[in-house]
Amino acid sequence: SDLVYLSWDAEEPGLIGSTEWAETHADELKSKAVLYINTDNIERGLFGAEGSHAYEHLVNQVAGDVTDPETGVSVIARARGAAQVAATEPGANERVRALAKAAADPSRDLPIGPLGSGSDYSAFIGHLGVPAVNLGFGGEGHSGGVYHSAYDTWEHYTRFDDPGLAYSGTLAKVAGRMVFRLADADLPLQKYGNFADTVAGYNDELKKLADAKREAQLAQARLIAGGLYRLADDPTRPSGAPTPLSPTPYFNFAPLDNAVDHLKRSAKAYDAALAARGAGLSAPAKAKLFEMQRSLEQTLASDPGLPGRPWYRNLVYAPGKFTGYGAKTLPGVREAIEEERWADADRYSALTAQALEAYASKLDEAVRLINGA
Repeated sequence: SDLVYLSWDAEEPGLIGSTEWAETHADELKSKAVLYINTDNIERGLFGAEGSHAYEHLVNQVAGDVTDPETGVSVIARARGAAQVAATEPGANERVRALAKAAADPSRDLPIGPLGSGSDYSAFIGHLGVPAVNLGFGGEGHSGGVYHSAYDTWEHYTRFDDPGLAYSGTLAKVAGRMVFRLADADLPLQKYGNFADTVAGYNDELKKLADAKREAQLAQARLIAGGLYRLADDPTRPSGAPTPLSPTPYFNFAPLDNAVDHLKRSAKAYDAALAARGAGLSAPAKAKLFEMQRSLEQTLASDPGLPGRPWYRNLVYAPGKFTGYGAKTLPGVREAIEEERWADADRYSALTAQALEAYASKLDEAVRLINGA
């Protein structure tokens, strides 16, 4: 496999260097690229990763083989410990507690986060559907107030952000292992059960979001009808009635539910078949399997793209329209519910389901290849 090392210009003005390059080489990337690995803003601290969840297991494997320079344990072991401690802190939310539960189970991979925007992976995963992973360390450096200022110098970085470049070197060991294992692999390294379970969780979140909006509207309507806001008003201060919330309809999640169920069955079958029979495949079968897996993630980036911003085509991972760097998962449906574009919620439930069904069908095809059907 060919390895391409890329160093981007014009990141801060709008990811211009990487975006222009990815758009220019779009056809070649879609026909050849296996994985884009990104790093950005490294300092001392804990390991973190976000990206395409088919590579979650590989991230855990390589991070388990690299020693954290501060503690002497593997970088993934330190991240697992920190995740469990974070769940005991006051105000720990549901997602933090769920991460801690996964971290405490040695049979499970430590989950990685979804990618939104804010660095040069955006054009690859969000526009082209090329899988991407962002790797980094942070949380213990001292760059606050210095980043992008006149004081953001080599001297400051090596004295305060990453003394001795210990974590820069550690990152190179993690990313380097990923690169060489992918390049030298005898079989595809993706594990799709992780992806399927993650998407199923995102789908559950959509239903909770819709229910919460519906319950909030019904509760507010009851308070308005009973005149309770007037009773709670301070008569010495100006006040007005709250704007009534829009009634939240019931959505058709059936296409997504069926697609997620198909995806989970297909991913389980693929992972099991590859583990049981992959090593015995002929060289031509292995080559065909690699080709099938290489293009698989692109099924998630389909037309017409996301509402109001069709350049973003990935229907599983996208930056939020109003969150900047923060990711929105299953964004076509999630943002439609959040922004009360009710027709778009049902429309993108169907479109996202189509993409997931295509993804699952490709896994089914790979299972037939592995099993020799």
